Amino acid sequence: MNPIIAYPIVVLLGYLLGTCNLALLLAKLKHVDLSAGSGNPGASNAMILMGWKAGILVGLHDIGKAALAVALARWLFPELPYAGGAAGAACILGHMFPFYRRFRGGKGFASYIGVIAILNWRYALILGAAIIALVLITDYIVAGTMATVVSFPVYQLATGHYVVGILLVMVSLIIIYKHRQNLVRIFNGTEIGLRSAHRGEHRADRGKTKSEE
Repeated sequence: MNPIIAYPIVVLLGYLLGTCNLALLLAKLKHVDLSAGSGNPGASNAMILMGWKAGILVGLHDIGKAALAVALARWLFPELPYAGGAAGAACILGHMFPFYRRFRGGKGFASYIGVIAILNWRYALILGAAIIALVLITDYIVAGTMATVVSFPVYQLATGHYVVGILLVMVSLIIIYKHRQNLVRIFNGTEIGLRSAHRGEHRADRGKTKSEE
């Protein structure tokens, strides 16, 4: 297929997969208002408002849909060298900017992980261990988020994958922007850490919790 036709199909496929949101479905079934907590339709807020099982399910869904977008694009268009990267980037954007919610979605971190898992699973394993260690040391999930969205595009560019690297740089900048309030709260010392949130202290000020999705 002509790349001029194929790449828009790849991007549309990735975007539509990205707009699928399990958090919204679970919230509707459980009659939960996702505008509470952080207001994000993602895994962290689902965990805060609906419990850890819901949070895990949503997180796995968000990772899985991005992984599926990359794998499906590669399978459907093996002749396109950047099909996986384009579909993955589009999927993350679909999660962050769903058309049916006036382009107000999650923060994209879980879907970003899904993209990395298919593009380079070895890097994903190393990165996963590093993220866990970093979060445990700093007590902030956003620290792992920032390390991920900065390091992987740099790795892609350093290894000669320039097109995919540039795509991910653009997506990473949007993710960083969406986490700006978390970064400001960390700087001000008002961000609630993971251990504090686990103990339930987030209930005193849900607006200051650090939802990463």
